[in-house]
Amino acid sequence: MHFVYILRSISFPDQTYVGSTHDIDDRLKDHNRGHSPHTSKYVPWELITYTVFSDQAKALAFEK
Repeated sequence: MHFVYILRSISFPDQTYVGSTHDIDDRLKDHNRGHSPHTSKYVPWELITYTVFSDQAKALAFEK
């Protein structure tokens, strides 16, 4: 399974981020630990929604 997800910054609610991953729980933890340069300045993040795909290529196309 592959996920496309939308996050919202709790501290800066106007900031959102769209990403994709195969492990949504670990990826959210990574964002909240500041491991992603694109999202580190807006921690903490909350998961708004996600969509599940069985095919990674379709997930990446959807993310774009």
